[in-house]
Amino acid sequence: MGLYVIAVIPVLVWTWLLTARGGFWRVSTRHDPAAAQHAAPAPRVVVLIPARNEATLIGAAVTSLARQTFGGLLHLVVIDDGSSDGTADAATAAARACGAAASLTVMRGTALPGGWTGKLWALSQGIAAAARFDPDYLLFTDADIEHAPGSLESLVADAEAHQRDLVSRMARLSTAAVAERLLIPAFVFFFFMLYPPAWVAAPQRRTAAAAGGCILIRPQALARIGGLESIRSCIIDDCALALAVKRSGGRLSLAPTRDVRSLRAYASFTAIGAMIARSAFAQLRHSYLALIGTLLALFLTFVLPLALLFVGDPLAAGLGAAALLLMAFAYLPMVRFYRLSPPWCLCLPLTVLFYVAAMLYSVAEYTRGRGGHWKGRAQDK
Repeated sequence: MGLYVIAVIPVLVWTWLLTARGGFWRVSTRHDPAAAQHAAPAPRVVVLIPARNEATLIGAAVTSLARQTFGGLLHLVVIDDGSSDGTADAATAAARACGAAASLTVMRGTALPGGWTGKLWALSQGIAAAARFDPDYLLFTDADIEHAPGSLESLVADAEAHQRDLVSRMARLSTAAVAERLLIPAFVFFFFMLYPPAWVAAPQRRTAAAAGGCILIRPQALARIGGLESIRSCIIDDCALALAVKRSGGRLSLAPTRDVRSLRAYASFTAIGAMIARSAFAQLRHSYLALIGTLLALFLTFVLPLALLFVGDPLAAGLGAAALLLMAFAYLPMVRFYRLSPPWCLCLPLTVLFYVAAMLYSVAEYTRGRGGHWKGRAQDK
């Protein structure tokens, strides 16, 4: 009897996730057609691109932004955060090549002060430089992000039509390598499971999140929260920013999109593991109790259904199979979004085991004083 009680837990969990978790598993990239019709004419947007040793990628990012089909003022500010590989020159060359040199400012970032993460310090300097343009919006994006020609217009239209203070789009990540196909769609799936976009957009919900590669924000919203200084030490800066804006009364939007894509490849299991480990323990607020609870929840939700197939009891195996089918049904829209074949849905339990290993590695790195390691900096310690 005890086995059946345990075996039914994953079925109940997945039933709840599918019906009562804000429809997080539905992947929709359709934009509100009313948004474009009501967008305010000629807004002023300054794009801020913090960059540290991104010479190989920043040219494509700058080119994609310079070629936006956008009717308002558009200016790009690249903040070179101590690069040693010619990042600033690559950005300048890209702007010149597409006739947009006058729309680009490249500034050398100053030394990182104590208490700040590198990206937030770079962005804060960019915000100060952007003030002379009196922007209606700031777009925070990364040096490895490529925007389709209508991306900015769509972001501004969403903000204007729905009076949003922050509009964020989850960039489409690379799935060229086998490791990426196995792990990257799951990464986005888990993110939306934690932060259902419908709940992020709902003013009555406390849930708030953003995807750091593409965040459009009103300067007034930044001012209300005390600027980036109020979150200066946050490793997961995008979600911290969204939470601060929502707590101050701001309206948010978060959604996946095909208009924004990451140029960065994580072609190996090691590279993806390092990416996950960089912020996994910070996500748990460095709580070992939360770590234990998370590991238990992951086992019951993702691993137990597979294990039940091998216990030798037909009813328990049937309940495990039912949970696996519900899991695959929930994961299928994300697999399709990444244009992968449906059998990849069946890999989620194994994928979770990899994420558990990366999470434990994140804890180990934090205890060694090397947490949040990125571009030569340990920012979570």
